[in-house]
Amino acid sequence: MNRDRFWAVIESARTSAAASGSPFDESLVKRLSGCPAQEILEYAERFDEVHDALYRWDVWAAAYLIGGGCSDDSFMDFRAGVIASGRDWYERTARDPDNLAEHPDVVEAAKARGDEALFYEDVNYAARDAFERLAGSADAFDEAWAKYRPTDGQDSAATDMGEDFDFDDPKEMHRRLPRLARLFLAEHD
Repeated sequence: MNRDRFWAVIESARTSAAASGSPFDESLVKRLSGCPAQEILEYAERFDEVHDALYRWDVWAAAYLIGGGCSDDSFMDFRAGVIASGRDWYERTARDPDNLAEHPDVVEAAKARGDEALFYEDVNYAARDAFERLAGSADAFDEAWAKYRPTDGQDSAATDMGEDFDFDDPKEMHRRLPRLARLFLAEHD
């Protein structure tokens, strides 16, 4: 599955979710479970690729501002939420995470002082859930994934996350993510 096909699956699930009023992750699982097993594995591979590409300090800082803090696990959920927002928001975020200051869910969260915008844990498990629905077995995905992508140490290379900085330093956050900082940090900071 190439990237265009991956994003077509995401957009199809988004359209279905909007039309049915069902949660995006449920629409995505339903969409994927109608695919052959090989295609679900290919989707999982592309998901990991685009998810990993957002594993950067600047994106984590954006999640930290939006979420009022952000653990390792929460950062996984945040990146899944950015993916669930569709290709346009994904690409805008990858170019400059400060672009999220324009995302409607982020703007609404800032107004409401909420901290859940874009954190979407269940999206991380859509391929697994779809595969298990298709195969009828809770262990089916892990078994198929082990054959599809055997681990031989090839994924052990360190990730370049860019320049690390102090998320708790308001001046640094205003410098690096000025629009998000204006939304989420108090004026006195």
